[in-house]
Amino acid sequence: MSPHFFPGRHFLQIPGPTNVPEQVLRAMAEPTIDHRGPGFAKMVLEVQESLKKIFKTSEPVIIFPSSGTGAWEAALVNTLSPGDRVLMFETGQFATLWRKVAERLGLVVDFVPGDWRRGADPETVKSRLAADRAGAIKAVAVVHNETSTGVTSRVGDIRQAMNHAGHGALLLADTISSLGSMDFRHEEWGVDVTIGCSQKGLMLPPGLGFNAVSRKALDAAGSNRLPRSYWSWDEMLKANKDGLFPYTPATNLLFGLKKALGLLLEEGLDNVFARHGRHAEATRRAVLAWDLELQCQDKREYSASLTAVRMPEGHNADALRKIILERLNMSLGNGLGKVAGKVFRIGHLGDFNDLMLMGTLCGVEMGLKIASVPHKSGGVQAAMEYLSGC
Repeated sequence: MSPHFFPGRHFLQIPGPTNVPEQVLRAMAEPTIDHRGPGFAKMVLEVQESLKKIFKTSEPVIIFPSSGTGAWEAALVNTLSPGDRVLMFETGQFATLWRKVAERLGLVVDFVPGDWRRGADPETVKSRLAADRAGAIKAVAVVHNETSTGVTSRVGDIRQAMNHAGHGALLLADTISSLGSMDFRHEEWGVDVTIGCSQKGLMLPPGLGFNAVSRKALDAAGSNRLPRSYWSWDEMLKANKDGLFPYTPATNLLFGLKKALGLLLEEGLDNVFARHGRHAEATRRAVLAWDLELQCQDKREYSASLTAVRMPEGHNADALRKIILERLNMSLGNGLGKVAGKVFRIGHLGDFNDLMLMGTLCGVEMGLKIASVPHKSGGVQAAMEYLSGC
């Protein structure tokens, strides 16, 4: 069979962009309406209220027509000034890229090195801030769920560490691959800016970035000195009060967002999180039954959105992924940065159910055998037994 034609559906099991539900696709296919008209304004106000429930906040959530990287930049330029110090942690590729954004904006980054197998350490946060008696560090920026490694940082514990240190730094958190898939509590955990985007747990195509902001962050935005125009919270908030935008929004993506938020809230966030947790646990059981190694080394930091799997010595993850794509029509996530070729990533987030997971794990186990990667059989069986019993 030619690898260019496959009957049946393609299995998209990367950690984002994820599968888009048919209901959301249909919503986005609605005719475009006047983005300055009353019907659009009413929809935007409804979407904003639903977003607050997803972020678990009573404060504003700002929507940008952007990627997650744009939402990173918006968080930084609205809260900080040139030369400000930011404490960041090397938890993986996306934490590293966020550092580059900060440095290009003229910020000074204290980058705590890491092995890409653990999250940001709350005790290190506490000690670094306690030693900063002059208050030079203006923000702590952490990736809640590191998409390149399947490692989750304990944001609530990090906030507690900041409080124990008695430090006034802002807390910025990237939830790009956890929002709508894993429990995150913007207000309860004292996060000042939560960054999100549309193409993962929110079950949309790429194109929307989000900043959930605290009152403290809004106060900082009134006195900071980094330039911004497109990313200005002030301009957005003025227009958003009336359900409008200061420039042309991504109209049809917002139609889809309304439908996607409705699906999540109809299922119930606790049920959504439990579903993702079950699928993550079943996947880890499969990996361990194959006698392969998880990239994440701390059970407290396991991701519910994705699982990164380390390859045995002498075997290349991209070669395995290529075989699985060409023979089985399934896409798995590649290794990024320091773990390129060393890990493959199984996405199990968004519009996803038990049978889809079992198909995914069958594809991985078949691929391991076809590629002659050393492993034990029985991973699919281990996952099936777990899912059948809970």
